[in-house]
Amino acid sequence: MSCNLSPNIEQSFKSKNKNPVNRNLTMSIHSSKHSLIIFFILIQISSPIIKVLARNSHVINFRSPNLYPESLAWDSKKQHYLVGSLHHRTISSISDAGIVETLITDTSLPENVTVLGLTVDSRNNRILAVIHALQPLPPFNALAAYDLNSGNRLFLSILPSDEPALANDVAVDSNGNAYVTNSIGNFIWKINDKGEASIFSKSRRFTEHPVDRDTPYSLFGLNGIAYVSSGGYLLVTQSNTGKIFKVDVDDGTVRHVLLNKDLTCPDGVVLRSDGVVLVVSPEINKLWLLKSNNGWGEGVVYDEIDLGDDEGCPTSVVARERDKMYVLFGYMREGILGKVERENFRIEEIKSPKESEDENIWIYVMIGFGLVYFLYWRFQMGQLVKNMNKKTN
Repeated sequence: MSCNLSPNIEQSFKSKNKNPVNRNLTMSIHSSKHSLIIFFILIQISSPIIKVLARNSHVINFRSPNLYPESLAWDSKKQHYLVGSLHHRTISSISDAGIVETLITDTSLPENVTVLGLTVDSRNNRILAVIHALQPLPPFNALAAYDLNSGNRLFLSILPSDEPALANDVAVDSNGNAYVTNSIGNFIWKINDKGEASIFSKSRRFTEHPVDRDTPYSLFGLNGIAYVSSGGYLLVTQSNTGKIFKVDVDDGTVRHVLLNKDLTCPDGVVLRSDGVVLVVSPEINKLWLLKSNNGWGEGVVYDEIDLGDDEGCPTSVVARERDKMYVLFGYMREGILGKVERENFRIEEIKSPKESEDENIWIYVMIGFGLVYFLYWRFQMGQLVKNMNKKTN
């Protein structure tokens, strides 16, 4: 049979398509098909998004004998984590697959010192590491800077103090100045990009709040520190009071950030790209999410996540791409108490149930709009068919 239409059939087909009713029917059918296609496209697009939101958290298990890392940093250029060590004079990288590589071994440091706080200075291609000697070792507090590519040490700055000190965490500003917290002395050192160190802020604000001396963390004052580039200030946690302070990087002035609740033994702190501040506590195994609408004059704890590990001692948190949150479980408490046989540690992605609920709501709203659009066109199609039936009758 030929694929060409016979003259009579072809003429009949053309005449029908000249009929406005038939033409409207054809257009309505096409519109209904289009709406159906759009609806199923929305379903197909949203399904993988919902699956991503519902997927299990990413857990990175890694092995390194007696490492006991206290601090965690994220190198966005090389896409790996960086950790220090309680017992080794090393800085190691951890891949997403849990592969450990020793990047820096600094044998010129005093034996048995601890590599505590770490931060990546991407602008100057450096990693900054806080070095501290735990008791009963001779006092030693310093900041070391290493080249991120070669691992060569750029400087070692001894941090000045006339009293007992515990150099703990570090942050870096846009000009390459580093700021280190002193947990015992409750002040902040500043180290410029040449490695010259000085006491930067020793405000009375740091010591005006009462401390419960019966808590096991009563001696730990200023702890985690983060730089907020949009405002030119630091956010600093204080473990023994549960407070957070805002410190101006120009003159070192301090103000207490008013929160809707005090935190219990806050330790590591980091700023996400959306402005949310993450704070972790090794004492009660919690991660808090904080927001502020006025540049951290005051803030709100809007989510509190139970990390569910009584032994892991979560001391540090980082934010990765798309504001994903990862917490380090370095088992520091075991290491400090002298338990040295551990070799298994982990970095775990933490999800906020509250934020996941908000994301899911928007996905379902989008699906709902698609369904309404589909039903609207079906209704139009039905009305058109009814009108056509009236005309033909």
